[in-house]
Formats: sequence, C-alpha cells, structure tokens
Amino acid sequence: MVARVLSLINEVILGKPLQAKLALSCLVAGGHLLIEDIPGVGKTTLGQVLARVLGLELSRIQFTSDLLPADIVGIGVYRSVTESFYFQPGPIFSEVVLADELNRATPKAQSALLEAMEEHQVTVDGESHVLPKPFFVIATQNPINQVGTFPLPESQLDRFMMRIGIGYPDPLAEKQLLTRPDTRIILSGLASLMSADKVIELQAAAASVHTSVALVDYAQALLAASRRSPWLLQGLSPRAGIALIRAAKAWALLNGQDHVVPEDLQQVAAAVLDHRLQPAEREVPAGGLAERLIRETDIP
Repeated sequence: MVARVLSLINEVILGKPLQAKLALSCLVAGGHLLIEDIPGVGKTTLGQVLARVLGLELSRIQFTSDLLPADIVGIGVYRSVTESFYFQPGPIFSEVVLADELNRATPKAQSALLEAMEEHQVTVDGESHVLPKPFFVIATQNPINQVGTFPLPESQLDRFMMRIGIGYPDPLAEKQLLTRPDTRIILSGLASLMSADKVIELQAAAASVHTSVALVDYAQALLAASRRSPWLLQGLSPRAGIALIRAAKAWALLNGQDHVVPEDLQQVAAAVLDHRLQPAEREVPAGGLAERLIRETDIP
C-alpha cells in the first residue's frame, strides 16, 4: 500500500521521488514539514496530492501581513438567541493544513500556528479545543524574495521535523509537465488509497519500529559531534535527536523494514538537521552542514 501511495504521488510530482518520500516520512513520523523554495515548483501541489492520496481533509491558509491569530485558530461567536458564545473553528482544524508563505505573516500569527503544532490543541477564550488526528502541517516559504517578510527564528524552525526544497525539474520531467493536463484536473482524478484511521495505524507502526542501542549511540554521536564542532555556531538539541530517530523509523517503515539501520538515519539527516544547524562563520553557506557532520562522524 505504501509503495502505491508513493507511486501516485510521483505521478503528480514528477522527478522528485526523494522529496515525496521525505514528505510522507515526515507525516508518518508525526512531524510537520517546512518546504522552502521558489514559487511554481510544486510546494502547494505536494501538500494537495499527499492529502488526496491519503484520504485526509485539507485546508489551506494563505499567510499575509494582516492575518490574525483568530483567522487561523477560530473565534468565539455570540449567539443572540441563547445569549451565549460558541466556538467557530478556524482552518487549522483539518487533518492536513497547508500554510502558504508562512514568513509573510507577523510573528503573532506565526506563533498561533506553531503553538498549535506543538500542543495539538488551541485555546480560545480560556477553553482548549483538541485538533484532529492525524494533524500534519505543511508550511511553505520563499527563500529569495524576503521583502516584507518575517523570517522564522531558530526556536520556531525547530518545531518543524523536516525542511526540504523541491528544486527545478529535470528536462524530461519538465517536458511532461509542459504537455500534460492541468494539475487540478489530475488531482481531481486521484484515488484515495487510505483514510485517517489507516494513517494513524501507519504512524503507530512507525513508532514501533525497532532501534538498537548501537543506532541510538550513532544518533548521540552525531549530536555530540555538532556540539564540539568549531564550524558550527551551536550544537544540536535533544529535540533534534528525537526528531532524527522518529524520522528514521518512518523511513525504515516505508522501506519495508522492522528496524532502523544507520543508512536510514543518513537518508533523513539533511532534511531533519540542516535547518537546525548554523555555520560559525557567516560567509559559509548554511546548506550541507548535516552531510558534513555525517562524513566526520564514525558509526559506533
């Protein structure tokens, strides 16, 4: 079933099997995904096809500078007939939430989303409201046009299990994109292969994938190496290590394995760790730091 899900995603997101598998792994691991890339490469489409194929409810929030927290989480509405307030849920009450151009909203609006991601619930007028299960946020942002944006601080970036880019398609995939029907038509014809309950079962299966003591030692070695590295501004937190192991478990499950091997950690490391790492020198490019960390860390 998982292979069929990936196959359908790859029929829409052409030439990007790694990104499709990472996105699905992130969902299965119970995390949230940040996609950072230029407009028009398929960031939104990836979220739409994931929700469609998995049979999950999708909502989309377009983040702008005038977006208010109530526009995201919902608001208490007065009912004159009963002279009481009732809660009107916002678009965050969906199984898959597509947060477009997150960095265009004010920090206050960003925090409303990010706190919900962390707590899996929202509080309005003193009352807590639990979000659906599964709950998966896909946020997008454009790294180039930063005019009028509010970049996420490191503490907020850390809420995302993974950050990926999509990139330009290869020439063959691009030719297919230029000649095939409109993406909306393709999406409307996609079959739903799963349901919310099945996705929850998949998440539980991923959580139960075995990790050996040696594998945990390897993850710890990567964390320790980052903390003593002279070319990194600061080391990785325990939360980063937890995210790394959870993502590796999901990746292993998608590969049909019942245990995690070091290669699984290495496959997800860039997506899980790069946005949590900063070079000590500003002149050094931020990309590729996780790969360097892996190269310089021996497997115990």
